[in-house]
Amino acid sequence: MLFNSLTFVVFFVIVVGAYWSLKSWPARKNLLLVASYIFYGAWNPPFALLLFATTALDFYLGARIAAAQKPGTRKAWMITSVTVNLSTLGFFKYGNFLLENFQWLLARAGVVYQPPHLDLFLPIGISFYTFHSLSYTLDVYRGVCAPTKSLRDFTLAVSFFPQLVAGPIVRAADFLPQLVSPPTLRREQFGWGLMLMTLGLFQKTVLADTLLASSADSVFSYGGPLAALDAWTGVLAFSGQIFFDFAGYSTCAIGAALCLGFHLKDNFRFPYAAVGFSDFWRRWHISLSTFLRDFLYIPLGGNRSGPARAAINLMIVMLIGGLWHGAAWTFVVWGLIHGTFLVIERILRAATGEAPWTQALALKLLLGLGTFVIVCFAWVFFRAADFTTAGRLVHAMVGGLPNGAALLSTREILQVGVVTAALLFAHWRLRDISVETAVSRQPRWLVGAAWTLMLCAIVLTQGSGNAFIYFQF
Repeated sequence: MLFNSLTFVVFFVIVVGAYWSLKSWPARKNLLLVASYIFYGAWNPPFALLLFATTALDFYLGARIAAAQKPGTRKAWMITSVTVNLSTLGFFKYGNFLLENFQWLLARAGVVYQPPHLDLFLPIGISFYTFHSLSYTLDVYRGVCAPTKSLRDFTLAVSFFPQLVAGPIVRAADFLPQLVSPPTLRREQFGWGLMLMTLGLFQKTVLADTLLASSADSVFSYGGPLAALDAWTGVLAFSGQIFFDFAGYSTCAIGAALCLGFHLKDNFRFPYAAVGFSDFWRRWHISLSTFLRDFLYIPLGGNRSGPARAAINLMIVMLIGGLWHGAAWTFVVWGLIHGTFLVIERILRAATGEAPWTQALALKLLLGLGTFVIVCFAWVFFRAADFTTAGRLVHAMVGGLPNGAALLSTREILQVGVVTAALLFAHWRLRDISVETAVSRQPRWLVGAAWTLMLCAIVLTQGSGNAFIYFQF
């Protein structure tokens, strides 16, 4: 079920009401566990078995890692967890992709091979819950957390419904300690959770779906040449859409968890105000970037083996990050664009050091604008269905195409322009503080009025119930 659906509203009200009415903490956890599996099983009940199998295996392997006396044995159990988790993810998500590329390679060698098409249904949220579960065995192996003795608690940590299908990627080491003792119902925390859920739904239903999605879809689905203005408008529309859609889901998840007494870490910190790509990845999909940093970049050697090795490690991490999002070479290119500019940034920082002129406000604004433009350029490969579409858009963006179509109306262009300008202003205005801090500085009447307007806008624009973009990953 979707956050932006009446079904979820009814589900959430029932779960929250029952949860806070129970006095027993084990009973509350049992309720959340059942509710989480109902939430997940609503999409495709058989895949709930796969979710549990993944969870149970890592629970067992975590215990084996902790009990092993020899380093080699501990490492073997850890490798087993990594292998099984990534193999399962690879089979469902990349099976057809690998077969198609294998067929292409054989064709280059003159071998005709027609592989069977794996008619697989991608389990929703598999990329997220695989990382939820895998983080446990990796953290047990690293000594970051002790293994839990409760299968129920670990199963709940992996399947907790607010963050189950589209993040944030919640590590067991952060969530399991919250299951030790029952939270207390606090009015302020509950109210803030509802406010965040409202904000997240407003971002999704009003800003992403109503104001931006149609322009992005029109441009990216058009098969002919485009005028430069229309190409840029479509790309800007998608840049805003994917932020409001994904950040909206994360905000809803954090708010829903707060209503139940749990704390999830922020997943976005105004990324379109980033100055440079390292800053962007400290602000965008933070749970994924920190996961890749801790479990891939640092084990590869990080920046400890010299600048050349650090550059290679960055490119590997961003290539994997691109593939994590989807089984297509366009995602690989998207990741490599980010990796390339991360390497360029590292080289420039090494050359300039901490010179005073690098801290000038005008330079930061210029670099911030440049970062945003390149991020938007990279989104072309993230959104485009194939390289033909991406190439046509890039060509249009850098100068337009002969007889390029003026696809979008003046109203649509102005609408996207206003939303983009407001988005950039808000990100730069709030880049160094949190949403909670910003709201706390406003008078109560203004917060109440804004909350009411968001609720009204959600009700007025709700209709299609579009799925969140990151559900497909």
